[in-house]
Amino acid sequence: MPRPTTSTVLSFVVTAALLAAVVVFHPSAQMGSVRRLVGIGGERILPAPPIEASRGAYAFAATQRGSDQPVAWDPCSPVPYAVNPAGMPEGARALVDRAVSRISAATGLAFEDDGDTDRRPFTGSFVPLGGSRPVVIGWADDVEFPQLEGAVAGIGGAASEEGGRGRRYYVTGGVVLDVDVFTDASVDQVPRLMEAIVLHELAHVVGLDHVEEPLELMFADSTGQVELGPGDREGLARLGSVPCG
Repeated sequence: MPRPTTSTVLSFVVTAALLAAVVVFHPSAQMGSVRRLVGIGGERILPAPPIEASRGAYAFAATQRGSDQPVAWDPCSPVPYAVNPAGMPEGARALVDRAVSRISAATGLAFEDDGDTDRRPFTGSFVPLGGSRPVVIGWADDVEFPQLEGAVAGIGGAASEEGGRGRRYYVTGGVVLDVDVFTDASVDQVPRLMEAIVLHELAHVVGLDHVEEPLELMFADSTGQVELGPGDREGLARLGSVPCG
């Protein structure tokens, strides 16, 4: 058998290195499973939140096939997010960052700030292909997003894909905030209420659905509630406590 040439060996090494890079850095849930199979990763970034059973109301946006277990984000991978500043009122970026910190504390998910972006928010169930897929938070009107018609102040959602172990995980999402609601004046005069709206939409992104209890933040209509209710907290803690992908 002829000995491999130097160029052949070098080509093999480069190919192996590229494949290793794909396994290590690719953001998909499938690659996360591959990383754990080969002993890379598999550790939570933040501690799991305590789950305190409550008499509050919560509902999951989606569950695993044939199960009541929720579809959620992989707690062993960061959740990247970016803000599109187009139409953003004065002071709103700090408000968004506070809401992200609160949803992170409630779920034990590690949110990673990717800075500003020119991408538009994406709240559908179809997973975009290629490139990074951060949760995009931005502002728009009901011409661009008809779901904002009427008294709707924001919309939020996430898209999932199946991991290597047959469990679905969210991998991207977005929040759209109504420019007619989020104004310089409203952010300045009622910042806690505006922050609560962002928090509500982020709770949709991580996997909560609306409930019929007015004392929960996930009630469909705003009642002036600015804090997470007991059901909100329990549901978010359960979403953040799923097994790693």
